[in-house]
Amino acid sequence: MNVSLPLILVAGIIIFLGLIFGELAVRLRLPKITGYIFAGILLNPGLTNIVPQNFIRHAQVVTDVALSFITFSIGGTLFYPRVKSLGKSILSITFFEAECAFLLVIAGMVVVAPFLIGSAAGRSHFWMYIPFALLMGALASPTDPSATLAVTHEYKASGEVTSTIMGVAALDDVTGIMNYSIAMVVAQAMILHEHFSTAVTILRPVGIIFGAIGLGALFGAVFVLVMRLIYREGEGFMIVAVFGLTTLCYGTARLLHVEELLSTMTMGTIVVNFSPIREEIFSVLERYTEELVFVIFFTLSGMYLNFSVLGTSLVLVLFFIVFRFAGKTMGVYLGARLADAPAKVRKYTAGGLIPQGGIVIGLALLVKANAAFSQFSDVIVSVIIGACVIHELAGPILARFSLSRAQELHQDA
Repeated sequence: MNVSLPLILVAGIIIFLGLIFGELAVRLRLPKITGYIFAGILLNPGLTNIVPQNFIRHAQVVTDVALSFITFSIGGTLFYPRVKSLGKSILSITFFEAECAFLLVIAGMVVVAPFLIGSAAGRSHFWMYIPFALLMGALASPTDPSATLAVTHEYKASGEVTSTIMGVAALDDVTGIMNYSIAMVVAQAMILHEHFSTAVTILRPVGIIFGAIGLGALFGAVFVLVMRLIYREGEGFMIVAVFGLTTLCYGTARLLHVEELLSTMTMGTIVVNFSPIREEIFSVLERYTEELVFVIFFTLSGMYLNFSVLGTSLVLVLFFIVFRFAGKTMGVYLGARLADAPAKVRKYTAGGLIPQGGIVIGLALLVKANAAFSQFSDVIVSVIIGACVIHELAGPILARFSLSRAQELHQDA
């Protein structure tokens, strides 16, 4: 297509095609996210000429707004009484499965990356692959609960393994963002500084992370105060307030060079724990804005795929999937063992933690937006999108198998 389309027409094509592919995915019993990503791949400028390349370059602000919304919603899952009620075993399993996946992927990527992305990364020294491995490890932690949730609803699953899977999947996005925040500042420090000092290696990352938490807490308090002072009955006001203050928080974090995602997630945590209308806020977002944000965000994600590095990425995708699965399995076993959880929880919970999508794609796009990682950011985005597609396809099958072995699927279903 040689005709230059108006950008507003391109935006309409992206939203409508994403919607159609999402519904097709549902008909095929796949998560909607998978359909959105395939729609984005179809519109990818490297594959077709429907969307101009400059549209992708100018879409970063859209992904930033979407990420501020998504991380705010993730923070909203950390309602203290609910987290406390989840119990010792779920908290223990969440910590170990997320951290074991994080560490095992780091170790595995340090070993295989020099052989697979030597020319792409442009580095000749082995230790310079550590930033790449750190970022890949951080992207291994999160789990997408939506695919597993669909399986549990379809088969009316219930029991200890089902409850554990859903509790862990709801919490490990938080752990993933914490891992990403640490990995991002350490990896960036390693790339930008040849000689390390205490201020660079310890104090600066700590300042970035705690600065983000403080900023998010401040904006969360402002949001709660605004709702108390000028809140009017009406869902429109609430939606505008959420998007206005989350983007303000995210943008201020970028201006101050603190971690953006951690700041908006903290903001959501403050709101859900201190706002008297917490239930209305998050239910309104889920009903009216979540699907639109997801259609735009994940369709755009597929358009960021760089086909020139796809050959190298395919091998890395397989390594990433294997290392992550091994880490999840090991972490579930350790966490359940330390918490003295039942044997079937130790054996079968990991099978429900395979799906991956949602926030992990956003984290990969943030890596791409950071100029410090330009030498390997396309590889990271390609690996993560490829892995997410496979995880979203295979995840429901493994979840169903695990719940079946745990004897928690309803026989009538």
